[in-house]
Amino acid sequence: MTDASDIQTQLEDLTKKLSELADKVSKIEDKLILIPDINRYGQLQEFLAAGDLKQADRETAQVILEAVGKNRESLTPEDMRKFPCSVLQVVDRLWRRYSGDRFGFTAQLAIYEKAGGTLDTLRSQEREPLAKFAEEVGWYKDGESQFPVYDQWDFSSTCREGSLPAIWWKSPYGIKMVTFCFLRLFECNGN
Repeated sequence: MTDASDIQTQLEDLTKKLSELADKVSKIEDKLILIPDINRYGQLQEFLAAGDLKQADRETAQVILEAVGKNRESLTPEDMRKFPCSVLQVVDRLWRRYSGDRFGFTAQLAIYEKAGGTLDTLRSQEREPLAKFAEEVGWYKDGESQFPVYDQWDFSSTCREGSLPAIWWKSPYGIKMVTFCFLRLFECNGN
């Protein structure tokens, strides 16, 4: 016969194994987000999971540029008009997941809409909603771009909601690139 201490030991072993299995399942679920292209998004996921938001921001720019085979100077608003929705959606899901929905394109689009931005204001390239958005997320302060002091930004998990990803928005086309990217985000989201 099995005594109570043997049953207790077996129960403890099973509990430990279940905990280890739950950890493994969680890690597999994290990787499933990346099914479209683990190599393309893996580094971004690692930076986000580690809370290294500055490196994640830089990696986001790299992922976007690699997706269209361009560099920052050659990426045009027209490229954004045709940008693959799948790339934007995976990058957005990763940022949202690891930030509790504080960061990512969805958060940025919501802030733009709160600032009075719509699909129509984007099509007509109205600057006011974009300026309000940029002020709200901290990219502009008193009408001045904060990108020249990018390395001094707050990259903690408590930085301004919607402020990240950011560096990839910096473009020779300025606000026009933001306009075309937001247009693409609206299209990708089915709006």
